[in-house]
Amino acid sequence: MRRLDLEFQPRRSGPLAWSLLALGCAVVAGLLLLQQRLQAEQVERQASLHNLELQLGRRPASAAPLSSAASREQAERLAQMQSVSQQLQRPWQQLFAMLEAQPQDDVALLRLAPDAHKGQLRIAAEARNLEAMLQYHQRLEASAELSDVSLLNHEVLASQPEQPVRFTLTATWETGHARP
Repeated sequence: MRRLDLEFQPRRSGPLAWSLLALGCAVVAGLLLLQQRLQAEQVERQASLHNLELQLGRRPASAAPLSSAASREQAERLAQMQSVSQQLQRPWQQLFAMLEAQPQDDVALLRLAPDAHKGQLRIAAEARNLEAMLQYHQRLEASAELSDVSLLNHEVLASQPEQPVRFTLTATWETGHARP
């Protein structure tokens, strides 16, 4: 049987190994410093190139051009802002004042659905009878704020004792200036 040679203490490294390790660390540190200096020089040259292009008028003063997705998102946001602005510019007070000034004896408003973008108004109401509904329609048609008043539908509620008429009107909502 062969004899086993077990060594429980590590061998000591010689001065050559330590000097190679120190030399390797010094080279890595030198390369890192060189890389940092070259990157700083590159950034400086790009900045000076950008300034020269601005002076020559070859590059617009804006930042980077937007990607197609970013420009599409910006266009959607702009359209939303214009829609909100358009809705806020409508003469809401005049519309509500005109509707409140209408005689409400025989007609009760159930729902108003203004569409400021299209310039239309949908009115759901209930009248005591057909004659009251027709008179309300005529008064709205004669108003200065609304035009093209149309009766969309009507229903006589036969299940109720007075048999009221529930109806829906649409109208074009005119403003003092041009329609949007």
